[in-house]
Amino acid sequence: MLSCTSLKMDSLLKYLDWISVGLALIGGLLSLLLLEIFRLNSSRSRFPPGPKPLPFVGNMPDLIKNPKALARSMPKYGEISSLYLGRKLVIVLNTLQIVKETFGQNGAVYSGRPAVPILDWITNGHGILMAAYGHSWKQQRRFALHTLRNFGLGKKTVEERVAEEAQYLIKEMLKQEGKAFYPIHPIMNAVSNIICSVVFGDRFEYDNKRFAKLLEILNENIRLVGSTAGRIFNLFPFIKHFPGPHQKVWQNANSLNDFIREAVEEHRKSLDPEHPRDFIDAYLMEMTKQESKEDSTFHENNMIMSTTDLFLAGTDTTATTLRWGLIYMMDHPDVQERCHEEIIRVLGFDRSPCMDDRTQLPYTYATIHEIQRCSDIVPSVVHDTTQPTQLRGYNIPKGTRVMPNLTVILTDRKHWKYPDTFNPENFLDEKGQFCKNDFFVPFSLGPRVCLGETLARTELFIFFTSLLQRLKFSWPPGAPPPNMDGIMGIVRSPFPFNTICLSRETFQ
Repeated sequence: MLSCTSLKMDSLLKYLDWISVGLALIGGLLSLLLLEIFRLNSSRSRFPPGPKPLPFVGNMPDLIKNPKALARSMPKYGEISSLYLGRKLVIVLNTLQIVKETFGQNGAVYSGRPAVPILDWITNGHGILMAAYGHSWKQQRRFALHTLRNFGLGKKTVEERVAEEAQYLIKEMLKQEGKAFYPIHPIMNAVSNIICSVVFGDRFEYDNKRFAKLLEILNENIRLVGSTAGRIFNLFPFIKHFPGPHQKVWQNANSLNDFIREAVEEHRKSLDPEHPRDFIDAYLMEMTKQESKEDSTFHENNMIMSTTDLFLAGTDTTATTLRWGLIYMMDHPDVQERCHEEIIRVLGFDRSPCMDDRTQLPYTYATIHEIQRCSDIVPSVVHDTTQPTQLRGYNIPKGTRVMPNLTVILTDRKHWKYPDTFNPENFLDEKGQFCKNDFFVPFSLGPRVCLGETLARTELFIFFTSLLQRLKFSWPPGAPPPNMDGIMGIVRSPFPFNTICLSRETFQ
């Protein structure tokens, strides 16, 4: 009997112990929640107003649900506003004036790059795009700009390369003439071949299976890094030790780095310092030149990552803009026809376009700008403050994230004739001549402005004009209306789509 009573007592004590543990856990969680709410309220009282964040996750649910809607809602809180990505404060700049004041006039203060765990994981802080603002970034960016110019950036030689590649692209597309096909690979291959000719000293054929796979993983990583899985990783970076979609990002990054590392080794074996062939040769020579300098940042890891950055930046953004361009042309066949007629009137069918033709092709040039405005492919490049500063009466600590709201600036009703619709008239004056708009800032502003802006402008004009000169694009019969929301990754990409192309010369 005593034994039975003792067993019951032990069970009761264990039960009470579990209740105590449970209550302690609940109490601890409630305390954490209350502390987080107190922290959020304190932070919100010291910084610009914005949408109410949730504890721990901030405004991430709204961002994941509809990033465009969130961006468009920010101006109602003022010229500058706040949101929270997880527990991190982000200051949002909603007017061009404040963007110019920060990134333009005080560029050094706002040129930091915030820690993005998933990108830091694969870059380790090396290279140019994600490198912190400082000595290494300045050295790598300055060298890249100087070397790219030496190998033709901004010169006629690059224009000629783009014009030649455009003919290869047209020939590749005409292999599918009259049939529905997904144009992502030929467009990415064509655009990538331009930066590859500068970086690797060579171009790649469209049927090169290894290069096709490389472009595929490049596109996949850009999508995955900005996906929900990427955002979850940024909130909880310790999950890098566990299985999940983030491991695919790591594998893809390693595949890309291996490809570049192999190219570097081939260059190292055949390097002739008297006749550098490309960016990799120039970098190898700079490493040798600077090896005795203590402050040199020219080493193997920076070379691999800088090369990767140039390859990535020189491929995806322009190729994505051209894909959006095909969608807008198929959706607006009247614009496509007007561009074609203007191009043929000035160039005929045989002469390739060059940048000097822009003044004679105002409607086509305006259409390219309108594609960039409406596609809005990089709406939210986040910067970090490099030192404490003041902005409109607010004290902004060092390391605060600051983001230009390009989505709002590119659709500002006060400064665009047709802010919410695709219309090249946004860039034309009453005489039908191209008219520059100061609110057109797709490449951002300040020291962190897009490294390849000149190259991108050249590629967009020559590729787009060449395609519309020779080809007509249309939706396949019965194709559903395109989803214009796009896929938010590092850039805003269109959903996969098929097109039909026909040679203009076959039905003139």
